Amino acid sequence: MMCPFCRHDETKVVDSRASQDCAIRRRRECLSCGRRFTTYERVEESPVKVVKKDGTRVPFDRERIRAGLEKACYKRPVSDVQIEEIIASVEREVQQEFDREVPSRYIGELVFQALREVDQVAFVRFASVYREFKDVNDFVEELEPMLRATLPE
Repeated sequence: MMCPFCRHDETKVVDSRASQDCAIRRRRECLSCGRRFTTYERVEESPVKVVKKDGTRVPFDRERIRAGLEKACYKRPVSDVQIEEIIASVEREVQQEFDREVPSRYIGELVFQALREVDQVAFVRFASVYREFKDVNDFVEELEPMLRATLPE
């Protein structure tokens, strides 16, 4: 493993443990400069393809999910840890349920449900893009169940 600081190629593993997102977390120390850094190892599996609305197939990419979540959560009280937990749970679910191909709609629904529980404003932002809202009425239809759940009767 190459040190990201001094580029020396000899490091030692100081600590190793399983992380929550199906990876092995390793704390490493460079034998040249002595600085420490963290690496993650993942099992390389046959890549799942995402079937998009137009029928095209692209490799599953957790960074695309992260980009969508970060846009939805911009200036909201949602931590990077919460975003990472959502991504990890979506990735886990996809790997458990699908071998080769997963519809993009399924991934969107997983993110949609997780975001609804984390932050309602971020949820609405994500929904506006994901559900392709055309006008204010589309927003109102999506918000009505949430408003009914929070208003006292």
